[in-house]
Amino acid sequence: MAAQVRAVDPDERPPARKRAKTITQAAKSGTEVELLEALQARVARAVQDRDTPPRDLAALTKRLMDITRELEAARVKDQEAGSDGAVTADETWRPQAL
Repeated sequence: MAAQVRAVDPDERPPARKRAKTITQAAKSGTEVELLEALQARVARAVQDRDTPPRDLAALTKRLMDITRELEAARVKDQEAGSDGAVTADETWRPQAL
């Protein structure tokens, strides 16, 4: 899905990036998406780690792919839940934005 594009002011800076939650934080107080993101990052690190035993790589790789599918489904579900078709106010037209 494409992101919205808009003109920015010359002195405008991007918003600060939100730091990802740990698995424990996400499990305790996060959303399903945050938990899946934390799990995905942790399993990906284990797959990438040279010290991970080869016997574990197949199971870890499969789990990583499963988490990725679950994460995508959770994001779609969140997006659909957020798009209730409500009418929103238009933004003010600013010709200088062109």
